[in-house]
Amino acid sequence: MRIYDIILKKRSGLELTREEIQFFIDGYVNGTVPDYQASALMMAVFFKGMTDEETAVLTDVMAHSGDMVDLSELGDNTVDKHSTGGVGDKTSLIVGPIVAAAGLKMAKMSGRGLGHTGGTVDKLEAIPGYKTSLAMEEFISLTQETGLSIIGQTGSLAPADKKLYALRDVTATVDSIPLITSSIMSKKLASGAKNIVLDVKCGSGAFMKTYEDARALGENMVRIGQKCNRNMAALITDMDRPLGNNIGNALEVIEAVEVVRGRKKDDLYEICIALAGTIIAVSNKVTVEEGKRIACDMVASGKAFEQMKKWIAAQGGDVRYIEDTSLLGEPEYKKQVLADRDGYIYSMNTEEIGNSAVILGAGRASKTDEIDHLAGIVLNLKTGDRVKKGDVLATLYASKENMLELAEKRFLSALEIAENAPEESKLIYETIIDKLDIDKSISGDVK
Repeated sequence: MRIYDIILKKRSGLELTREEIQFFIDGYVNGTVPDYQASALMMAVFFKGMTDEETAVLTDVMAHSGDMVDLSELGDNTVDKHSTGGVGDKTSLIVGPIVAAAGLKMAKMSGRGLGHTGGTVDKLEAIPGYKTSLAMEEFISLTQETGLSIIGQTGSLAPADKKLYALRDVTATVDSIPLITSSIMSKKLASGAKNIVLDVKCGSGAFMKTYEDARALGENMVRIGQKCNRNMAALITDMDRPLGNNIGNALEVIEAVEVVRGRKKDDLYEICIALAGTIIAVSNKVTVEEGKRIACDMVASGKAFEQMKKWIAAQGGDVRYIEDTSLLGEPEYKKQVLADRDGYIYSMNTEEIGNSAVILGAGRASKTDEIDHLAGIVLNLKTGDRVKKGDVLATLYASKENMLELAEKRFLSALEIAENAPEESKLIYETIIDKLDIDKSISGDVK
């Protein structure tokens, strides 16, 4: 078998076999397939696509390119949630305690933020003492004990994806649904959960800018997950405005606590209840409405907050900072951003708002940048809100005073204030669950 023949076959639009895909992934991981040939194959996939069978096999093979987490000792109610990224997306900090309080087991590996999107691991590290790195045995043991553990992704998880993503990033082959699906789902399969719910964002702050693209990706990932013997669902949700009001790591921890305690019921609460309810539905084989009712009960009863404290303490976090989030503090400098005219906030370029938070120190422009956990933005008003000249649109927080003016300009450029209010937009466009008629068996599927 030669990689040249595999490239030629895919360039001709033909379907690759499991053996050919395995040969390519094995060769690329061990270095016998060079970057230039891997790039050629990725470009052929970009233009010719992949069948569901090919994508499922690619996902399976990539998942098995490194360690596979074995969660079998936790039973069948193991769950995972993945978001395609956004601004103000602290849903894992809220959904995790809710579903764990409902009796499910979430052993979750999360990433760090890069660019305008935040990372769950960075948010958790804003809590003094919280350990985002655990030995696998302790990770599973804590999940068994508390129902929830969230750590950073390990380098031994789906190494094929790490290499291929870096290559796609510099060869203009990122925007391919089969390649996006295999990238995301290979890590989810390797993480070991039986029940997986995806939050696929669409809008100005999302990777997928349109509903149509987000829906196509969501359906594809659900199909591929089902073919690999996972119970799947996907929500298509809005990212044309930041989620919640707080952007930045400590600020988002504060807001997450408020939602889990039942003190804040807004767009963030609504999406978290929908996600948690869908996870409960997929895992317990109940309706989504029943799952959402259970999720609401976990918050209203205080069980979710008790679960949150138990989880944070188990991973070394100082629970006092959860019980009293004012202890997290705030940076030395802050600035209020004022409206310069009357009208309505007609639109928000969410990506640019995320970039203004990066300027303040809340995110990374490159992987080597240090995070300022206290920096960020608190939004007073969002899309659709009426504003008057002089109203406070947002408050910016930073540890370096000279960052405030630059961030303010970037923030204001992201807002459009108009005379008329915009049409009301959906927060959750669609839930994709048990709708797809597929053949769930693939040769060599993930058990």
